[in-house]
Amino acid sequence: MKPARFRELTSRYRNLRIAVVGDFCLDRYLEIDPKLQEISIETGLPVHNVVNVRSQPGAAGTVLNNLVALGAGTIYPIGFCGEDGEGFELQSTLGRLPGVKLDHFVTSSRVRTFTYTKPLLITKGQPPQELNRLDMKNHKATPPPLRKAICGALRALSGSVDAIIVLDQVTAPETGVVTREVLTLLGRMAKERESLIVGDSRKGLRHFPSMIYKMNATELGAFLGQEATPKDDDVALAALKIAHKTRHPVFVTRAERGIMSVSPQGEISQIPSIPLRGPIDIVGAGDSVTANLTMAMAAGGSLGESIELANVAASIVIHQLGTTGTASVRQISQLLSK
Repeated sequence: MKPARFRELTSRYRNLRIAVVGDFCLDRYLEIDPKLQEISIETGLPVHNVVNVRSQPGAAGTVLNNLVALGAGTIYPIGFCGEDGEGFELQSTLGRLPGVKLDHFVTSSRVRTFTYTKPLLITKGQPPQELNRLDMKNHKATPPPLRKAICGALRALSGSVDAIIVLDQVTAPETGVVTREVLTLLGRMAKERESLIVGDSRKGLRHFPSMIYKMNATELGAFLGQEATPKDDDVALAALKIAHKTRHPVFVTRAERGIMSVSPQGEISQIPSIPLRGPIDIVGAGDSVTANLTMAMAAGGSLGESIELANVAASIVIHQLGTTGTASVRQISQLLSK
């Protein structure tokens, strides 16, 4: 991409209004100094001493973090958390981010805050080593009042945002934000095409209505009912079948093979991944792709331009160790110019 075109697209970011509907969680990092390890007198088990705690929005919050890093003008998180300490911390971290409006983020005593607790061994001169993660999730169906609140938020913002990103992070059906009612409403909104709507789901998109899909190659195969990941020559054909059916573009991330876009008209663009520049941590790469694809398209970028920027952003993020990273416009510009 030529520098002038890059500046033209990214200069529009500050005027964009983006809604993110999905499962927001608290990413809590516990930094452990292994030199301070003790043995518990009571249990005889090793004791890890935490010397620093870092918290940031995770899951759908990772997409939001990337939108903030890109300088989106206004960002509306649509989701919920519990009336607990983790919920207070999550709302505090969201509220401190520039451009984020919490008008449609709901707190309820009937759920607990979705939390990923990530213990990290921090050894000088070495990459952080993540120990077993501790997850806190909701295992019962999302209460009807919360489902109603999420749908109400979507209706309130319909037509007033440039794009909506949908991220289904939980694996147990109907226990998160993206319930059947929410998907039905999003399907109607996608037909009306008042805003770009981009969908991503950890458990695959087969249960999603027609909208712009972002998926990896394995999820692409699952969408089509295939047990195996499509072979290289079959990926474009498989994505094209979906794009024809949904009448929306399809994006496929392919790890070291880069990113592919397919339009309903049959236009295929593909860009290879950028060579590695050192140790990597792939956590958050997919969410950075989702954020960058959405911002670029909302700013008027073509599908090819959008995957080019998303590909560079993913390369930046995977080289950030011990955190779920982001990529700023400045960082993307610097890597593009190399």
